[in-house]
Amino acid sequence: MLASLARNARLAIVVTLIAIFGLPQYLFADNHIVTKNELQQQMATAARERQAKVDRVQQFFGSATAQKALKASAIDYKRVQNAVAQLDDSELSQLAAKTDKAQQDFAAGALTNQQITYILIALATAVIVLILV
Repeated sequence: MLASLARNARLAIVVTLIAIFGLPQYLFADNHIVTKNELQQQMATAARERQAKVDRVQQFFGSATAQKALKASAIDYKRVQNAVAQLDDSELSQLAAKTDKAQQDFAAGALTNQQITYILIALATAVIVLILV
């Protein structure tokens, strides 16, 4: 009887160890896996947001006022346009925020043409410097 009990205990231990170490751990884990569709959707959303920022910044530099200011300071618009597309997400977000604020201030009458020209030149120069560094 004692031998049978010991054999059953050993068998229970072996089965438990096989269950613990023999089965893949992901079967026991909570479902923290991101599905392929969710990942693709997040990547598509991030790409759309980035493109919207690039478009806003390039629209800012493409405006007639900006073109005139860039031309007056001998800054090539195409170079700025190419540089904007090369900025990383953090730099692009900061630049988009600055261009949005400048446009709002100009539209509200808080900035003069001269001030907006200086801002345009500074931002365009910053974009080019960021890419060169």
